[in-house]
Amino acid sequence: MDIQLKRGLLDVCVLAAIKNEDSYGYKIIKDLKPYVELSESTLYTILKRLEAANMLTVRSTEHAGRLRKYYHITRAGVGRIEDFKDEWKEVVSIYHFVSKEEGNHA
Repeated sequence: MDIQLKRGLLDVCVLAAIKNEDSYGYKIIKDLKPYVELSESTLYTILKRLEAANMLTVRSTEHAGRLRKYYHITRAGVGRIEDFKDEWKEVVSIYHFVSKEEGNHA
């Protein structure tokens, strides 16, 4: 898969994982596991990129004697998910065009 396409898909997956409630790294990886394999290093790179783009905010809270970072989606992050849904309709349309039966052309 094209690296830029995959990067965009992973960004949206991470945003979707925190859309309904704030979450932390390990839980995000666990929530995404049925859909996509994501390493910790990849996740934290994505989280930093999304924070820099103002699509999420971060707060630290003590948990079991350690600081845990919680990630919260912003309005821009929700907007990115909505943009992705609209864009995906076009991608699906292109996929159907590209994958249609070969016998259908003149």
